[in-house]
Amino acid sequence: MTDHDFDEDTLRALADEGNETALDRLADLYDARDDGEALSALLDEGSEQAGRLLTRRAVANRDLRELQRLSDAGSSEAGVELKRLLTQRE
Repeated sequence: MTDHDFDEDTLRALADEGNETALDRLADLYDARDDGEALSALLDEGSEQAGRLLTRRAVANRDLRELQRLSDAGSSEAGVELKRLLTQRE
């Protein structure tokens, strides 16, 4: 995360009011906690940061199905990575 640890409830309240930066910080917090379910929920809310973090995890695991799911959910980065992995020659 950053040099500051913010209260999750405060970040959630700010994100609910439309603060994109707070939504990004929530994604960082959930990533640090290794909470993939919470990240997926944030992606459903439109968090691009959550999409990037989930994509990074899926690429590390070479999880093509997860990359397809993320791409379908609106993560353009996941679509790029999926295509890259599918066309990559060993």
